[in-house]
Amino acid sequence: MDLTRAHAWQTLTTYTKGESLLRHCLAVEASTAWYARKLGEDEEQWRVVALLHDFDYEMHPTLDKHPQDGAPILRELGYPELVIDAILSHADHLDVPRDTPLKRHLYACDEISGFVHACGLVRPEGLSTLEPKSVRKKLKQPSFAAGIHRESVVAGAELIGLELDVHIANVIEALRPIAGELGLPA
Repeated sequence: MDLTRAHAWQTLTTYTKGESLLRHCLAVEASTAWYARKLGEDEEQWRVVALLHDFDYEMHPTLDKHPQDGAPILRELGYPELVIDAILSHADHLDVPRDTPLKRHLYACDEISGFVHACGLVRPEGLSTLEPKSVRKKLKQPSFAAGIHRESVVAGAELIGLELDVHIANVIEALRPIAGELGLPA
């Protein structure tokens, strides 16, 4: 199998129809790819994993099924275990070790990418002037983007050895170039 972003996008859009979930996967992809470039890692591989991390969420929206019930589908489609294991590692309830840079950064980028995207949606200028302090202020409001697990945001930054503000700034930088694809002012 060709492990390409194009193939992963095709898989994602076969199983995911909702615009908000597609945008979430794009945001996580952009953030994860940003780190891959910074660290000199395999950007294409990191993009594939990030795009597919929630590919099964519409079919399996509960912890007793997501993402573990998506793994057999990916195996059947020919995705390598490296991809599947990385996807499984983003779920706290599965206790899959985050023992590679890819696994750590996928986890670190998942919740914060969604949160930064949500912050951009409530600002007339989107992400163009968004700063970490504004994101941190919103993190303290439990009702804002209530589905985002704040503990995972903090734990993700710690896992990759960054202060939260630095990680937030990196994610903002990563998402700005794809603002239009995320439904934000470009």
